[in-house]
This record gives sequence, C-alpha cells and structure tokens, in this order.
Amino acid sequence: MFNRLAHHANVLGSVATSSLTAWRGCLVVSDVPQPEKPLVLYDMEGCPYCRRVREALTALNLDVQIRPCPKGGRVFRKRAETTGGKQQFPLLVDRNTDTVMYESEAIIKYLFLQYAGRPVPGYYRERVWQPVMGSFASVASAMRGLRADSGKKPEQPLHLWSFEGSPFSRLVRERLCELEIPYTLHNLGKEHWTEIGPAKQRIKPGLYRPAPGGKRDTFFKAHGRVQVPYLEDPNTGEGLFESTRILDYLNAQYG
Repeated sequence: MFNRLAHHANVLGSVATSSLTAWRGCLVVSDVPQPEKPLVLYDMEGCPYCRRVREALTALNLDVQIRPCPKGGRVFRKRAETTGGKQQFPLLVDRNTDTVMYESEAIIKYLFLQYAGRPVPGYYRERVWQPVMGSFASVASAMRGLRADSGKKPEQPLHLWSFEGSPFSRLVRERLCELEIPYTLHNLGKEHWTEIGPAKQRIKPGLYRPAPGGKRDTFFKAHGRVQVPYLEDPNTGEGLFESTRILDYLNAQYG
C-alpha cells in the first residue's frame, strides 16, 4: 500500500516536472530518418541541461543510446572523460560525423541543423528563465535520476520506448540512470496534435490508429497499442508496459 502511494506521489511530481518545462518533448516537430550509426548521449536524467537535449531528440524522433552518468557513478563517467576530455554532461557523440560535443545549446543547434536541415524552432530555443525553471523541474521530481545506486549490471543494453515529456516514462528513465544501466532510447513522440492525451483516451474520440508509415504505426503493428513506457530486456526476454511493473522488474532484476 505504501509503495503504491509513493508511486502515485512520484507520478504527480513527474507531472509537475513536465509542466514546469512547458511539456516540451511530447510532439514530433520534424520526423527525420534515423542515422546509419546510432547517436550516443552521456547523460544524467535529472540534469536540466541533459533534459533539454532529450526534448530535442523527441522533437526530431531520433533514437539515441543512453550512457547514464549519475553523480558517484563508476560505469560510464570515466569513459565520458576519455571520450570528451572532461566529466561534463550532456555529452553527445555522433559517429556519423565524428562529432563529440558538450553544451546543451550547441548540441540542440547541431541536431536540428544536421538531421532536420533547419534552425532550432522557437519553442526549443534557449530562454533566460529556462535554467531556473529546469532546476525547479528537477526539484519537483525529488532530484531522482542524479545519484548512482548500487546494483547488478546487464550484459546487453536494454531498450526503452518513451518520449521526454511522458511523466510515467521519466520515472523509468530515472531508475535506469541511478542503476547506471545503458539502454537504447526509442523516441515515440506524438506525431499529430490529435494524439495528445493519455494512451487510453486521446483528444480525438474513437478508435486510435497512428499515422501510416511512422514509428508509432510500426509500434502499433507490433504491440496492438501505442503506450509508453515500454521496456524490453534482451538479457531475459522480458517485455513490459506500465511504469509500476517496469520499476518492480528493474529493482528485482538489477537493483
């Protein structure tokens, strides 16, 4: 009972985080092709600057390999320093262009220009108040996803279908970061305004069908619904919907 109430409280905190960041990272702005070689992001889930980069990745519907680097982490922080020269996050590695890049604003400009061929949309441009609001957003989520927690490491990276603004997905990403579990983040942003709303009742009434040919359509054909978070673990063959079930699984298997 206590665990359920705590989870509900965490969900409310995560909703507040999404609200404080103006629900960026929900809608796809430019649905671009996936690069030949996957992008790699050294990241702290609770960091407001890392969050801005993940928002842009959702806006572009780009998948990315996440290398969690929480404070006190011992798995990827040294590798990040070797790759870029310092332990500063976010750190983007794009092997398609031999790019290694720090600073969230520079990374966002690079992603939109390189993969969408356009400048950063106004909604995703830096504003003077964003660092403050981003910090408040992290506080609203009780600073989860910032500090390392001991646990067992998987042999193969996991796969998570998510989008940045999803409050339920954020809870899973926070735990993956704390446990330093690498994973491929498959962005599944909303491709049309009619998809706004929870999975069971979107703003458009009637039976839901995603736009043909998109990532959501592919997911729908594979699973019969479009709902995030969805986790797949190639180490055990598990595939799970629902944040509560995923968190229970991660804590039992790797926590």
